[in-house]
Amino acid sequence: MSLKFVISALLSAISTPPSATGTILLLAAIEDYFVGDPWGWLHPVRVMGWIVRQYTAVTLQFLPSGWQRRGAGILLGILLIVGSGWFGWLAVWLGDLIVPRLGSLVAVVLLASCFAGKSLRVAVLDVLDALNHDLDRGRSRLSLYVGRDTAKLSKSEIFRALLETVAENTVDGVTAPLFYAIVGSFTPIGAVPFALGYKAASTLDSMVGYLREPYTDLGWFSAQLEDRLTWLPCRLTVLSLGCLSGSLFRTWAIARRDGVKDPSPNSGWSEAAYAAILGVQLGGKNIYQGVIKQKPLLGEPLESISVAKIELALNFTRWCFLTWLAIALALHWCFDNSLLVTSLLSSN
Repeated sequence: MSLKFVISALLSAISTPPSATGTILLLAAIEDYFVGDPWGWLHPVRVMGWIVRQYTAVTLQFLPSGWQRRGAGILLGILLIVGSGWFGWLAVWLGDLIVPRLGSLVAVVLLASCFAGKSLRVAVLDVLDALNHDLDRGRSRLSLYVGRDTAKLSKSEIFRALLETVAENTVDGVTAPLFYAIVGSFTPIGAVPFALGYKAASTLDSMVGYLREPYTDLGWFSAQLEDRLTWLPCRLTVLSLGCLSGSLFRTWAIARRDGVKDPSPNSGWSEAAYAAILGVQLGGKNIYQGVIKQKPLLGEPLESISVAKIELALNFTRWCFLTWLAIALALHWCFDNSLLVTSLLSSN
């Protein structure tokens, strides 16, 4: 499946005016493509992060480890996820109440903030640009985006870190939010609450969903819930990448073989999929705060990781997003037309 096919499918899906919900999905995708998340702007995830930090500080100070922190973690997860979804619904509802169509504009902005396609591309290209000037500058820029120690990384290790970042964040930041936005778009609640709810779960997992103290109990619920919410979108992403690359069975086989090696039930699959379609190997030794951690090897080292491979990975991420968007628009078009036909038949 080629990029030309994906673009043709997208154009076909929007060749006739889509539904209001389909239009919101399309405009949100366009906003993310051209605008993204401008640096310094107030972002829903930053607000979520602030809430998690305040709650975590109080919990760790006053509650001992064990069932009390675990209960506090469950409460945090439920409140943040439900609260984020409710805020999204309320913002859209109030917008429509104030000015007609303002709610749709609010929905587009909030939904676009859930898609991290442009942010991911900008971050990766930022590191590559810095690396072109100086190795130390590349290490410094990489440290802004990854958790591993970067001070002593070689150029090839930086390339691996970037490709692993693309592979993991494609699911967490791009396809999974789109998946839940599409699901929500077919419900009375709408796309925005579903997408924001997933972003809240993802934010919780990245901040407190650790398997080490002091987050073992506090982040247990968040880690478990995010794993389950991401499971289906991750597998659909692997299937989509396999189809887009023209090597579905090989991609699925390697993802299934190597994905289980990773402690995460999802990131191992997505990284193994990218390793398979690019013919490279991911994983190996990483250092976090001075502690060496050996990550499982994913894929086969048929070729070395290069700038071209990283850019191709970014393109696959974009093609996957566009494919899902095209399918969603087509489904909305079919659904709306079936309702119209049903209405006409019933009136006769």
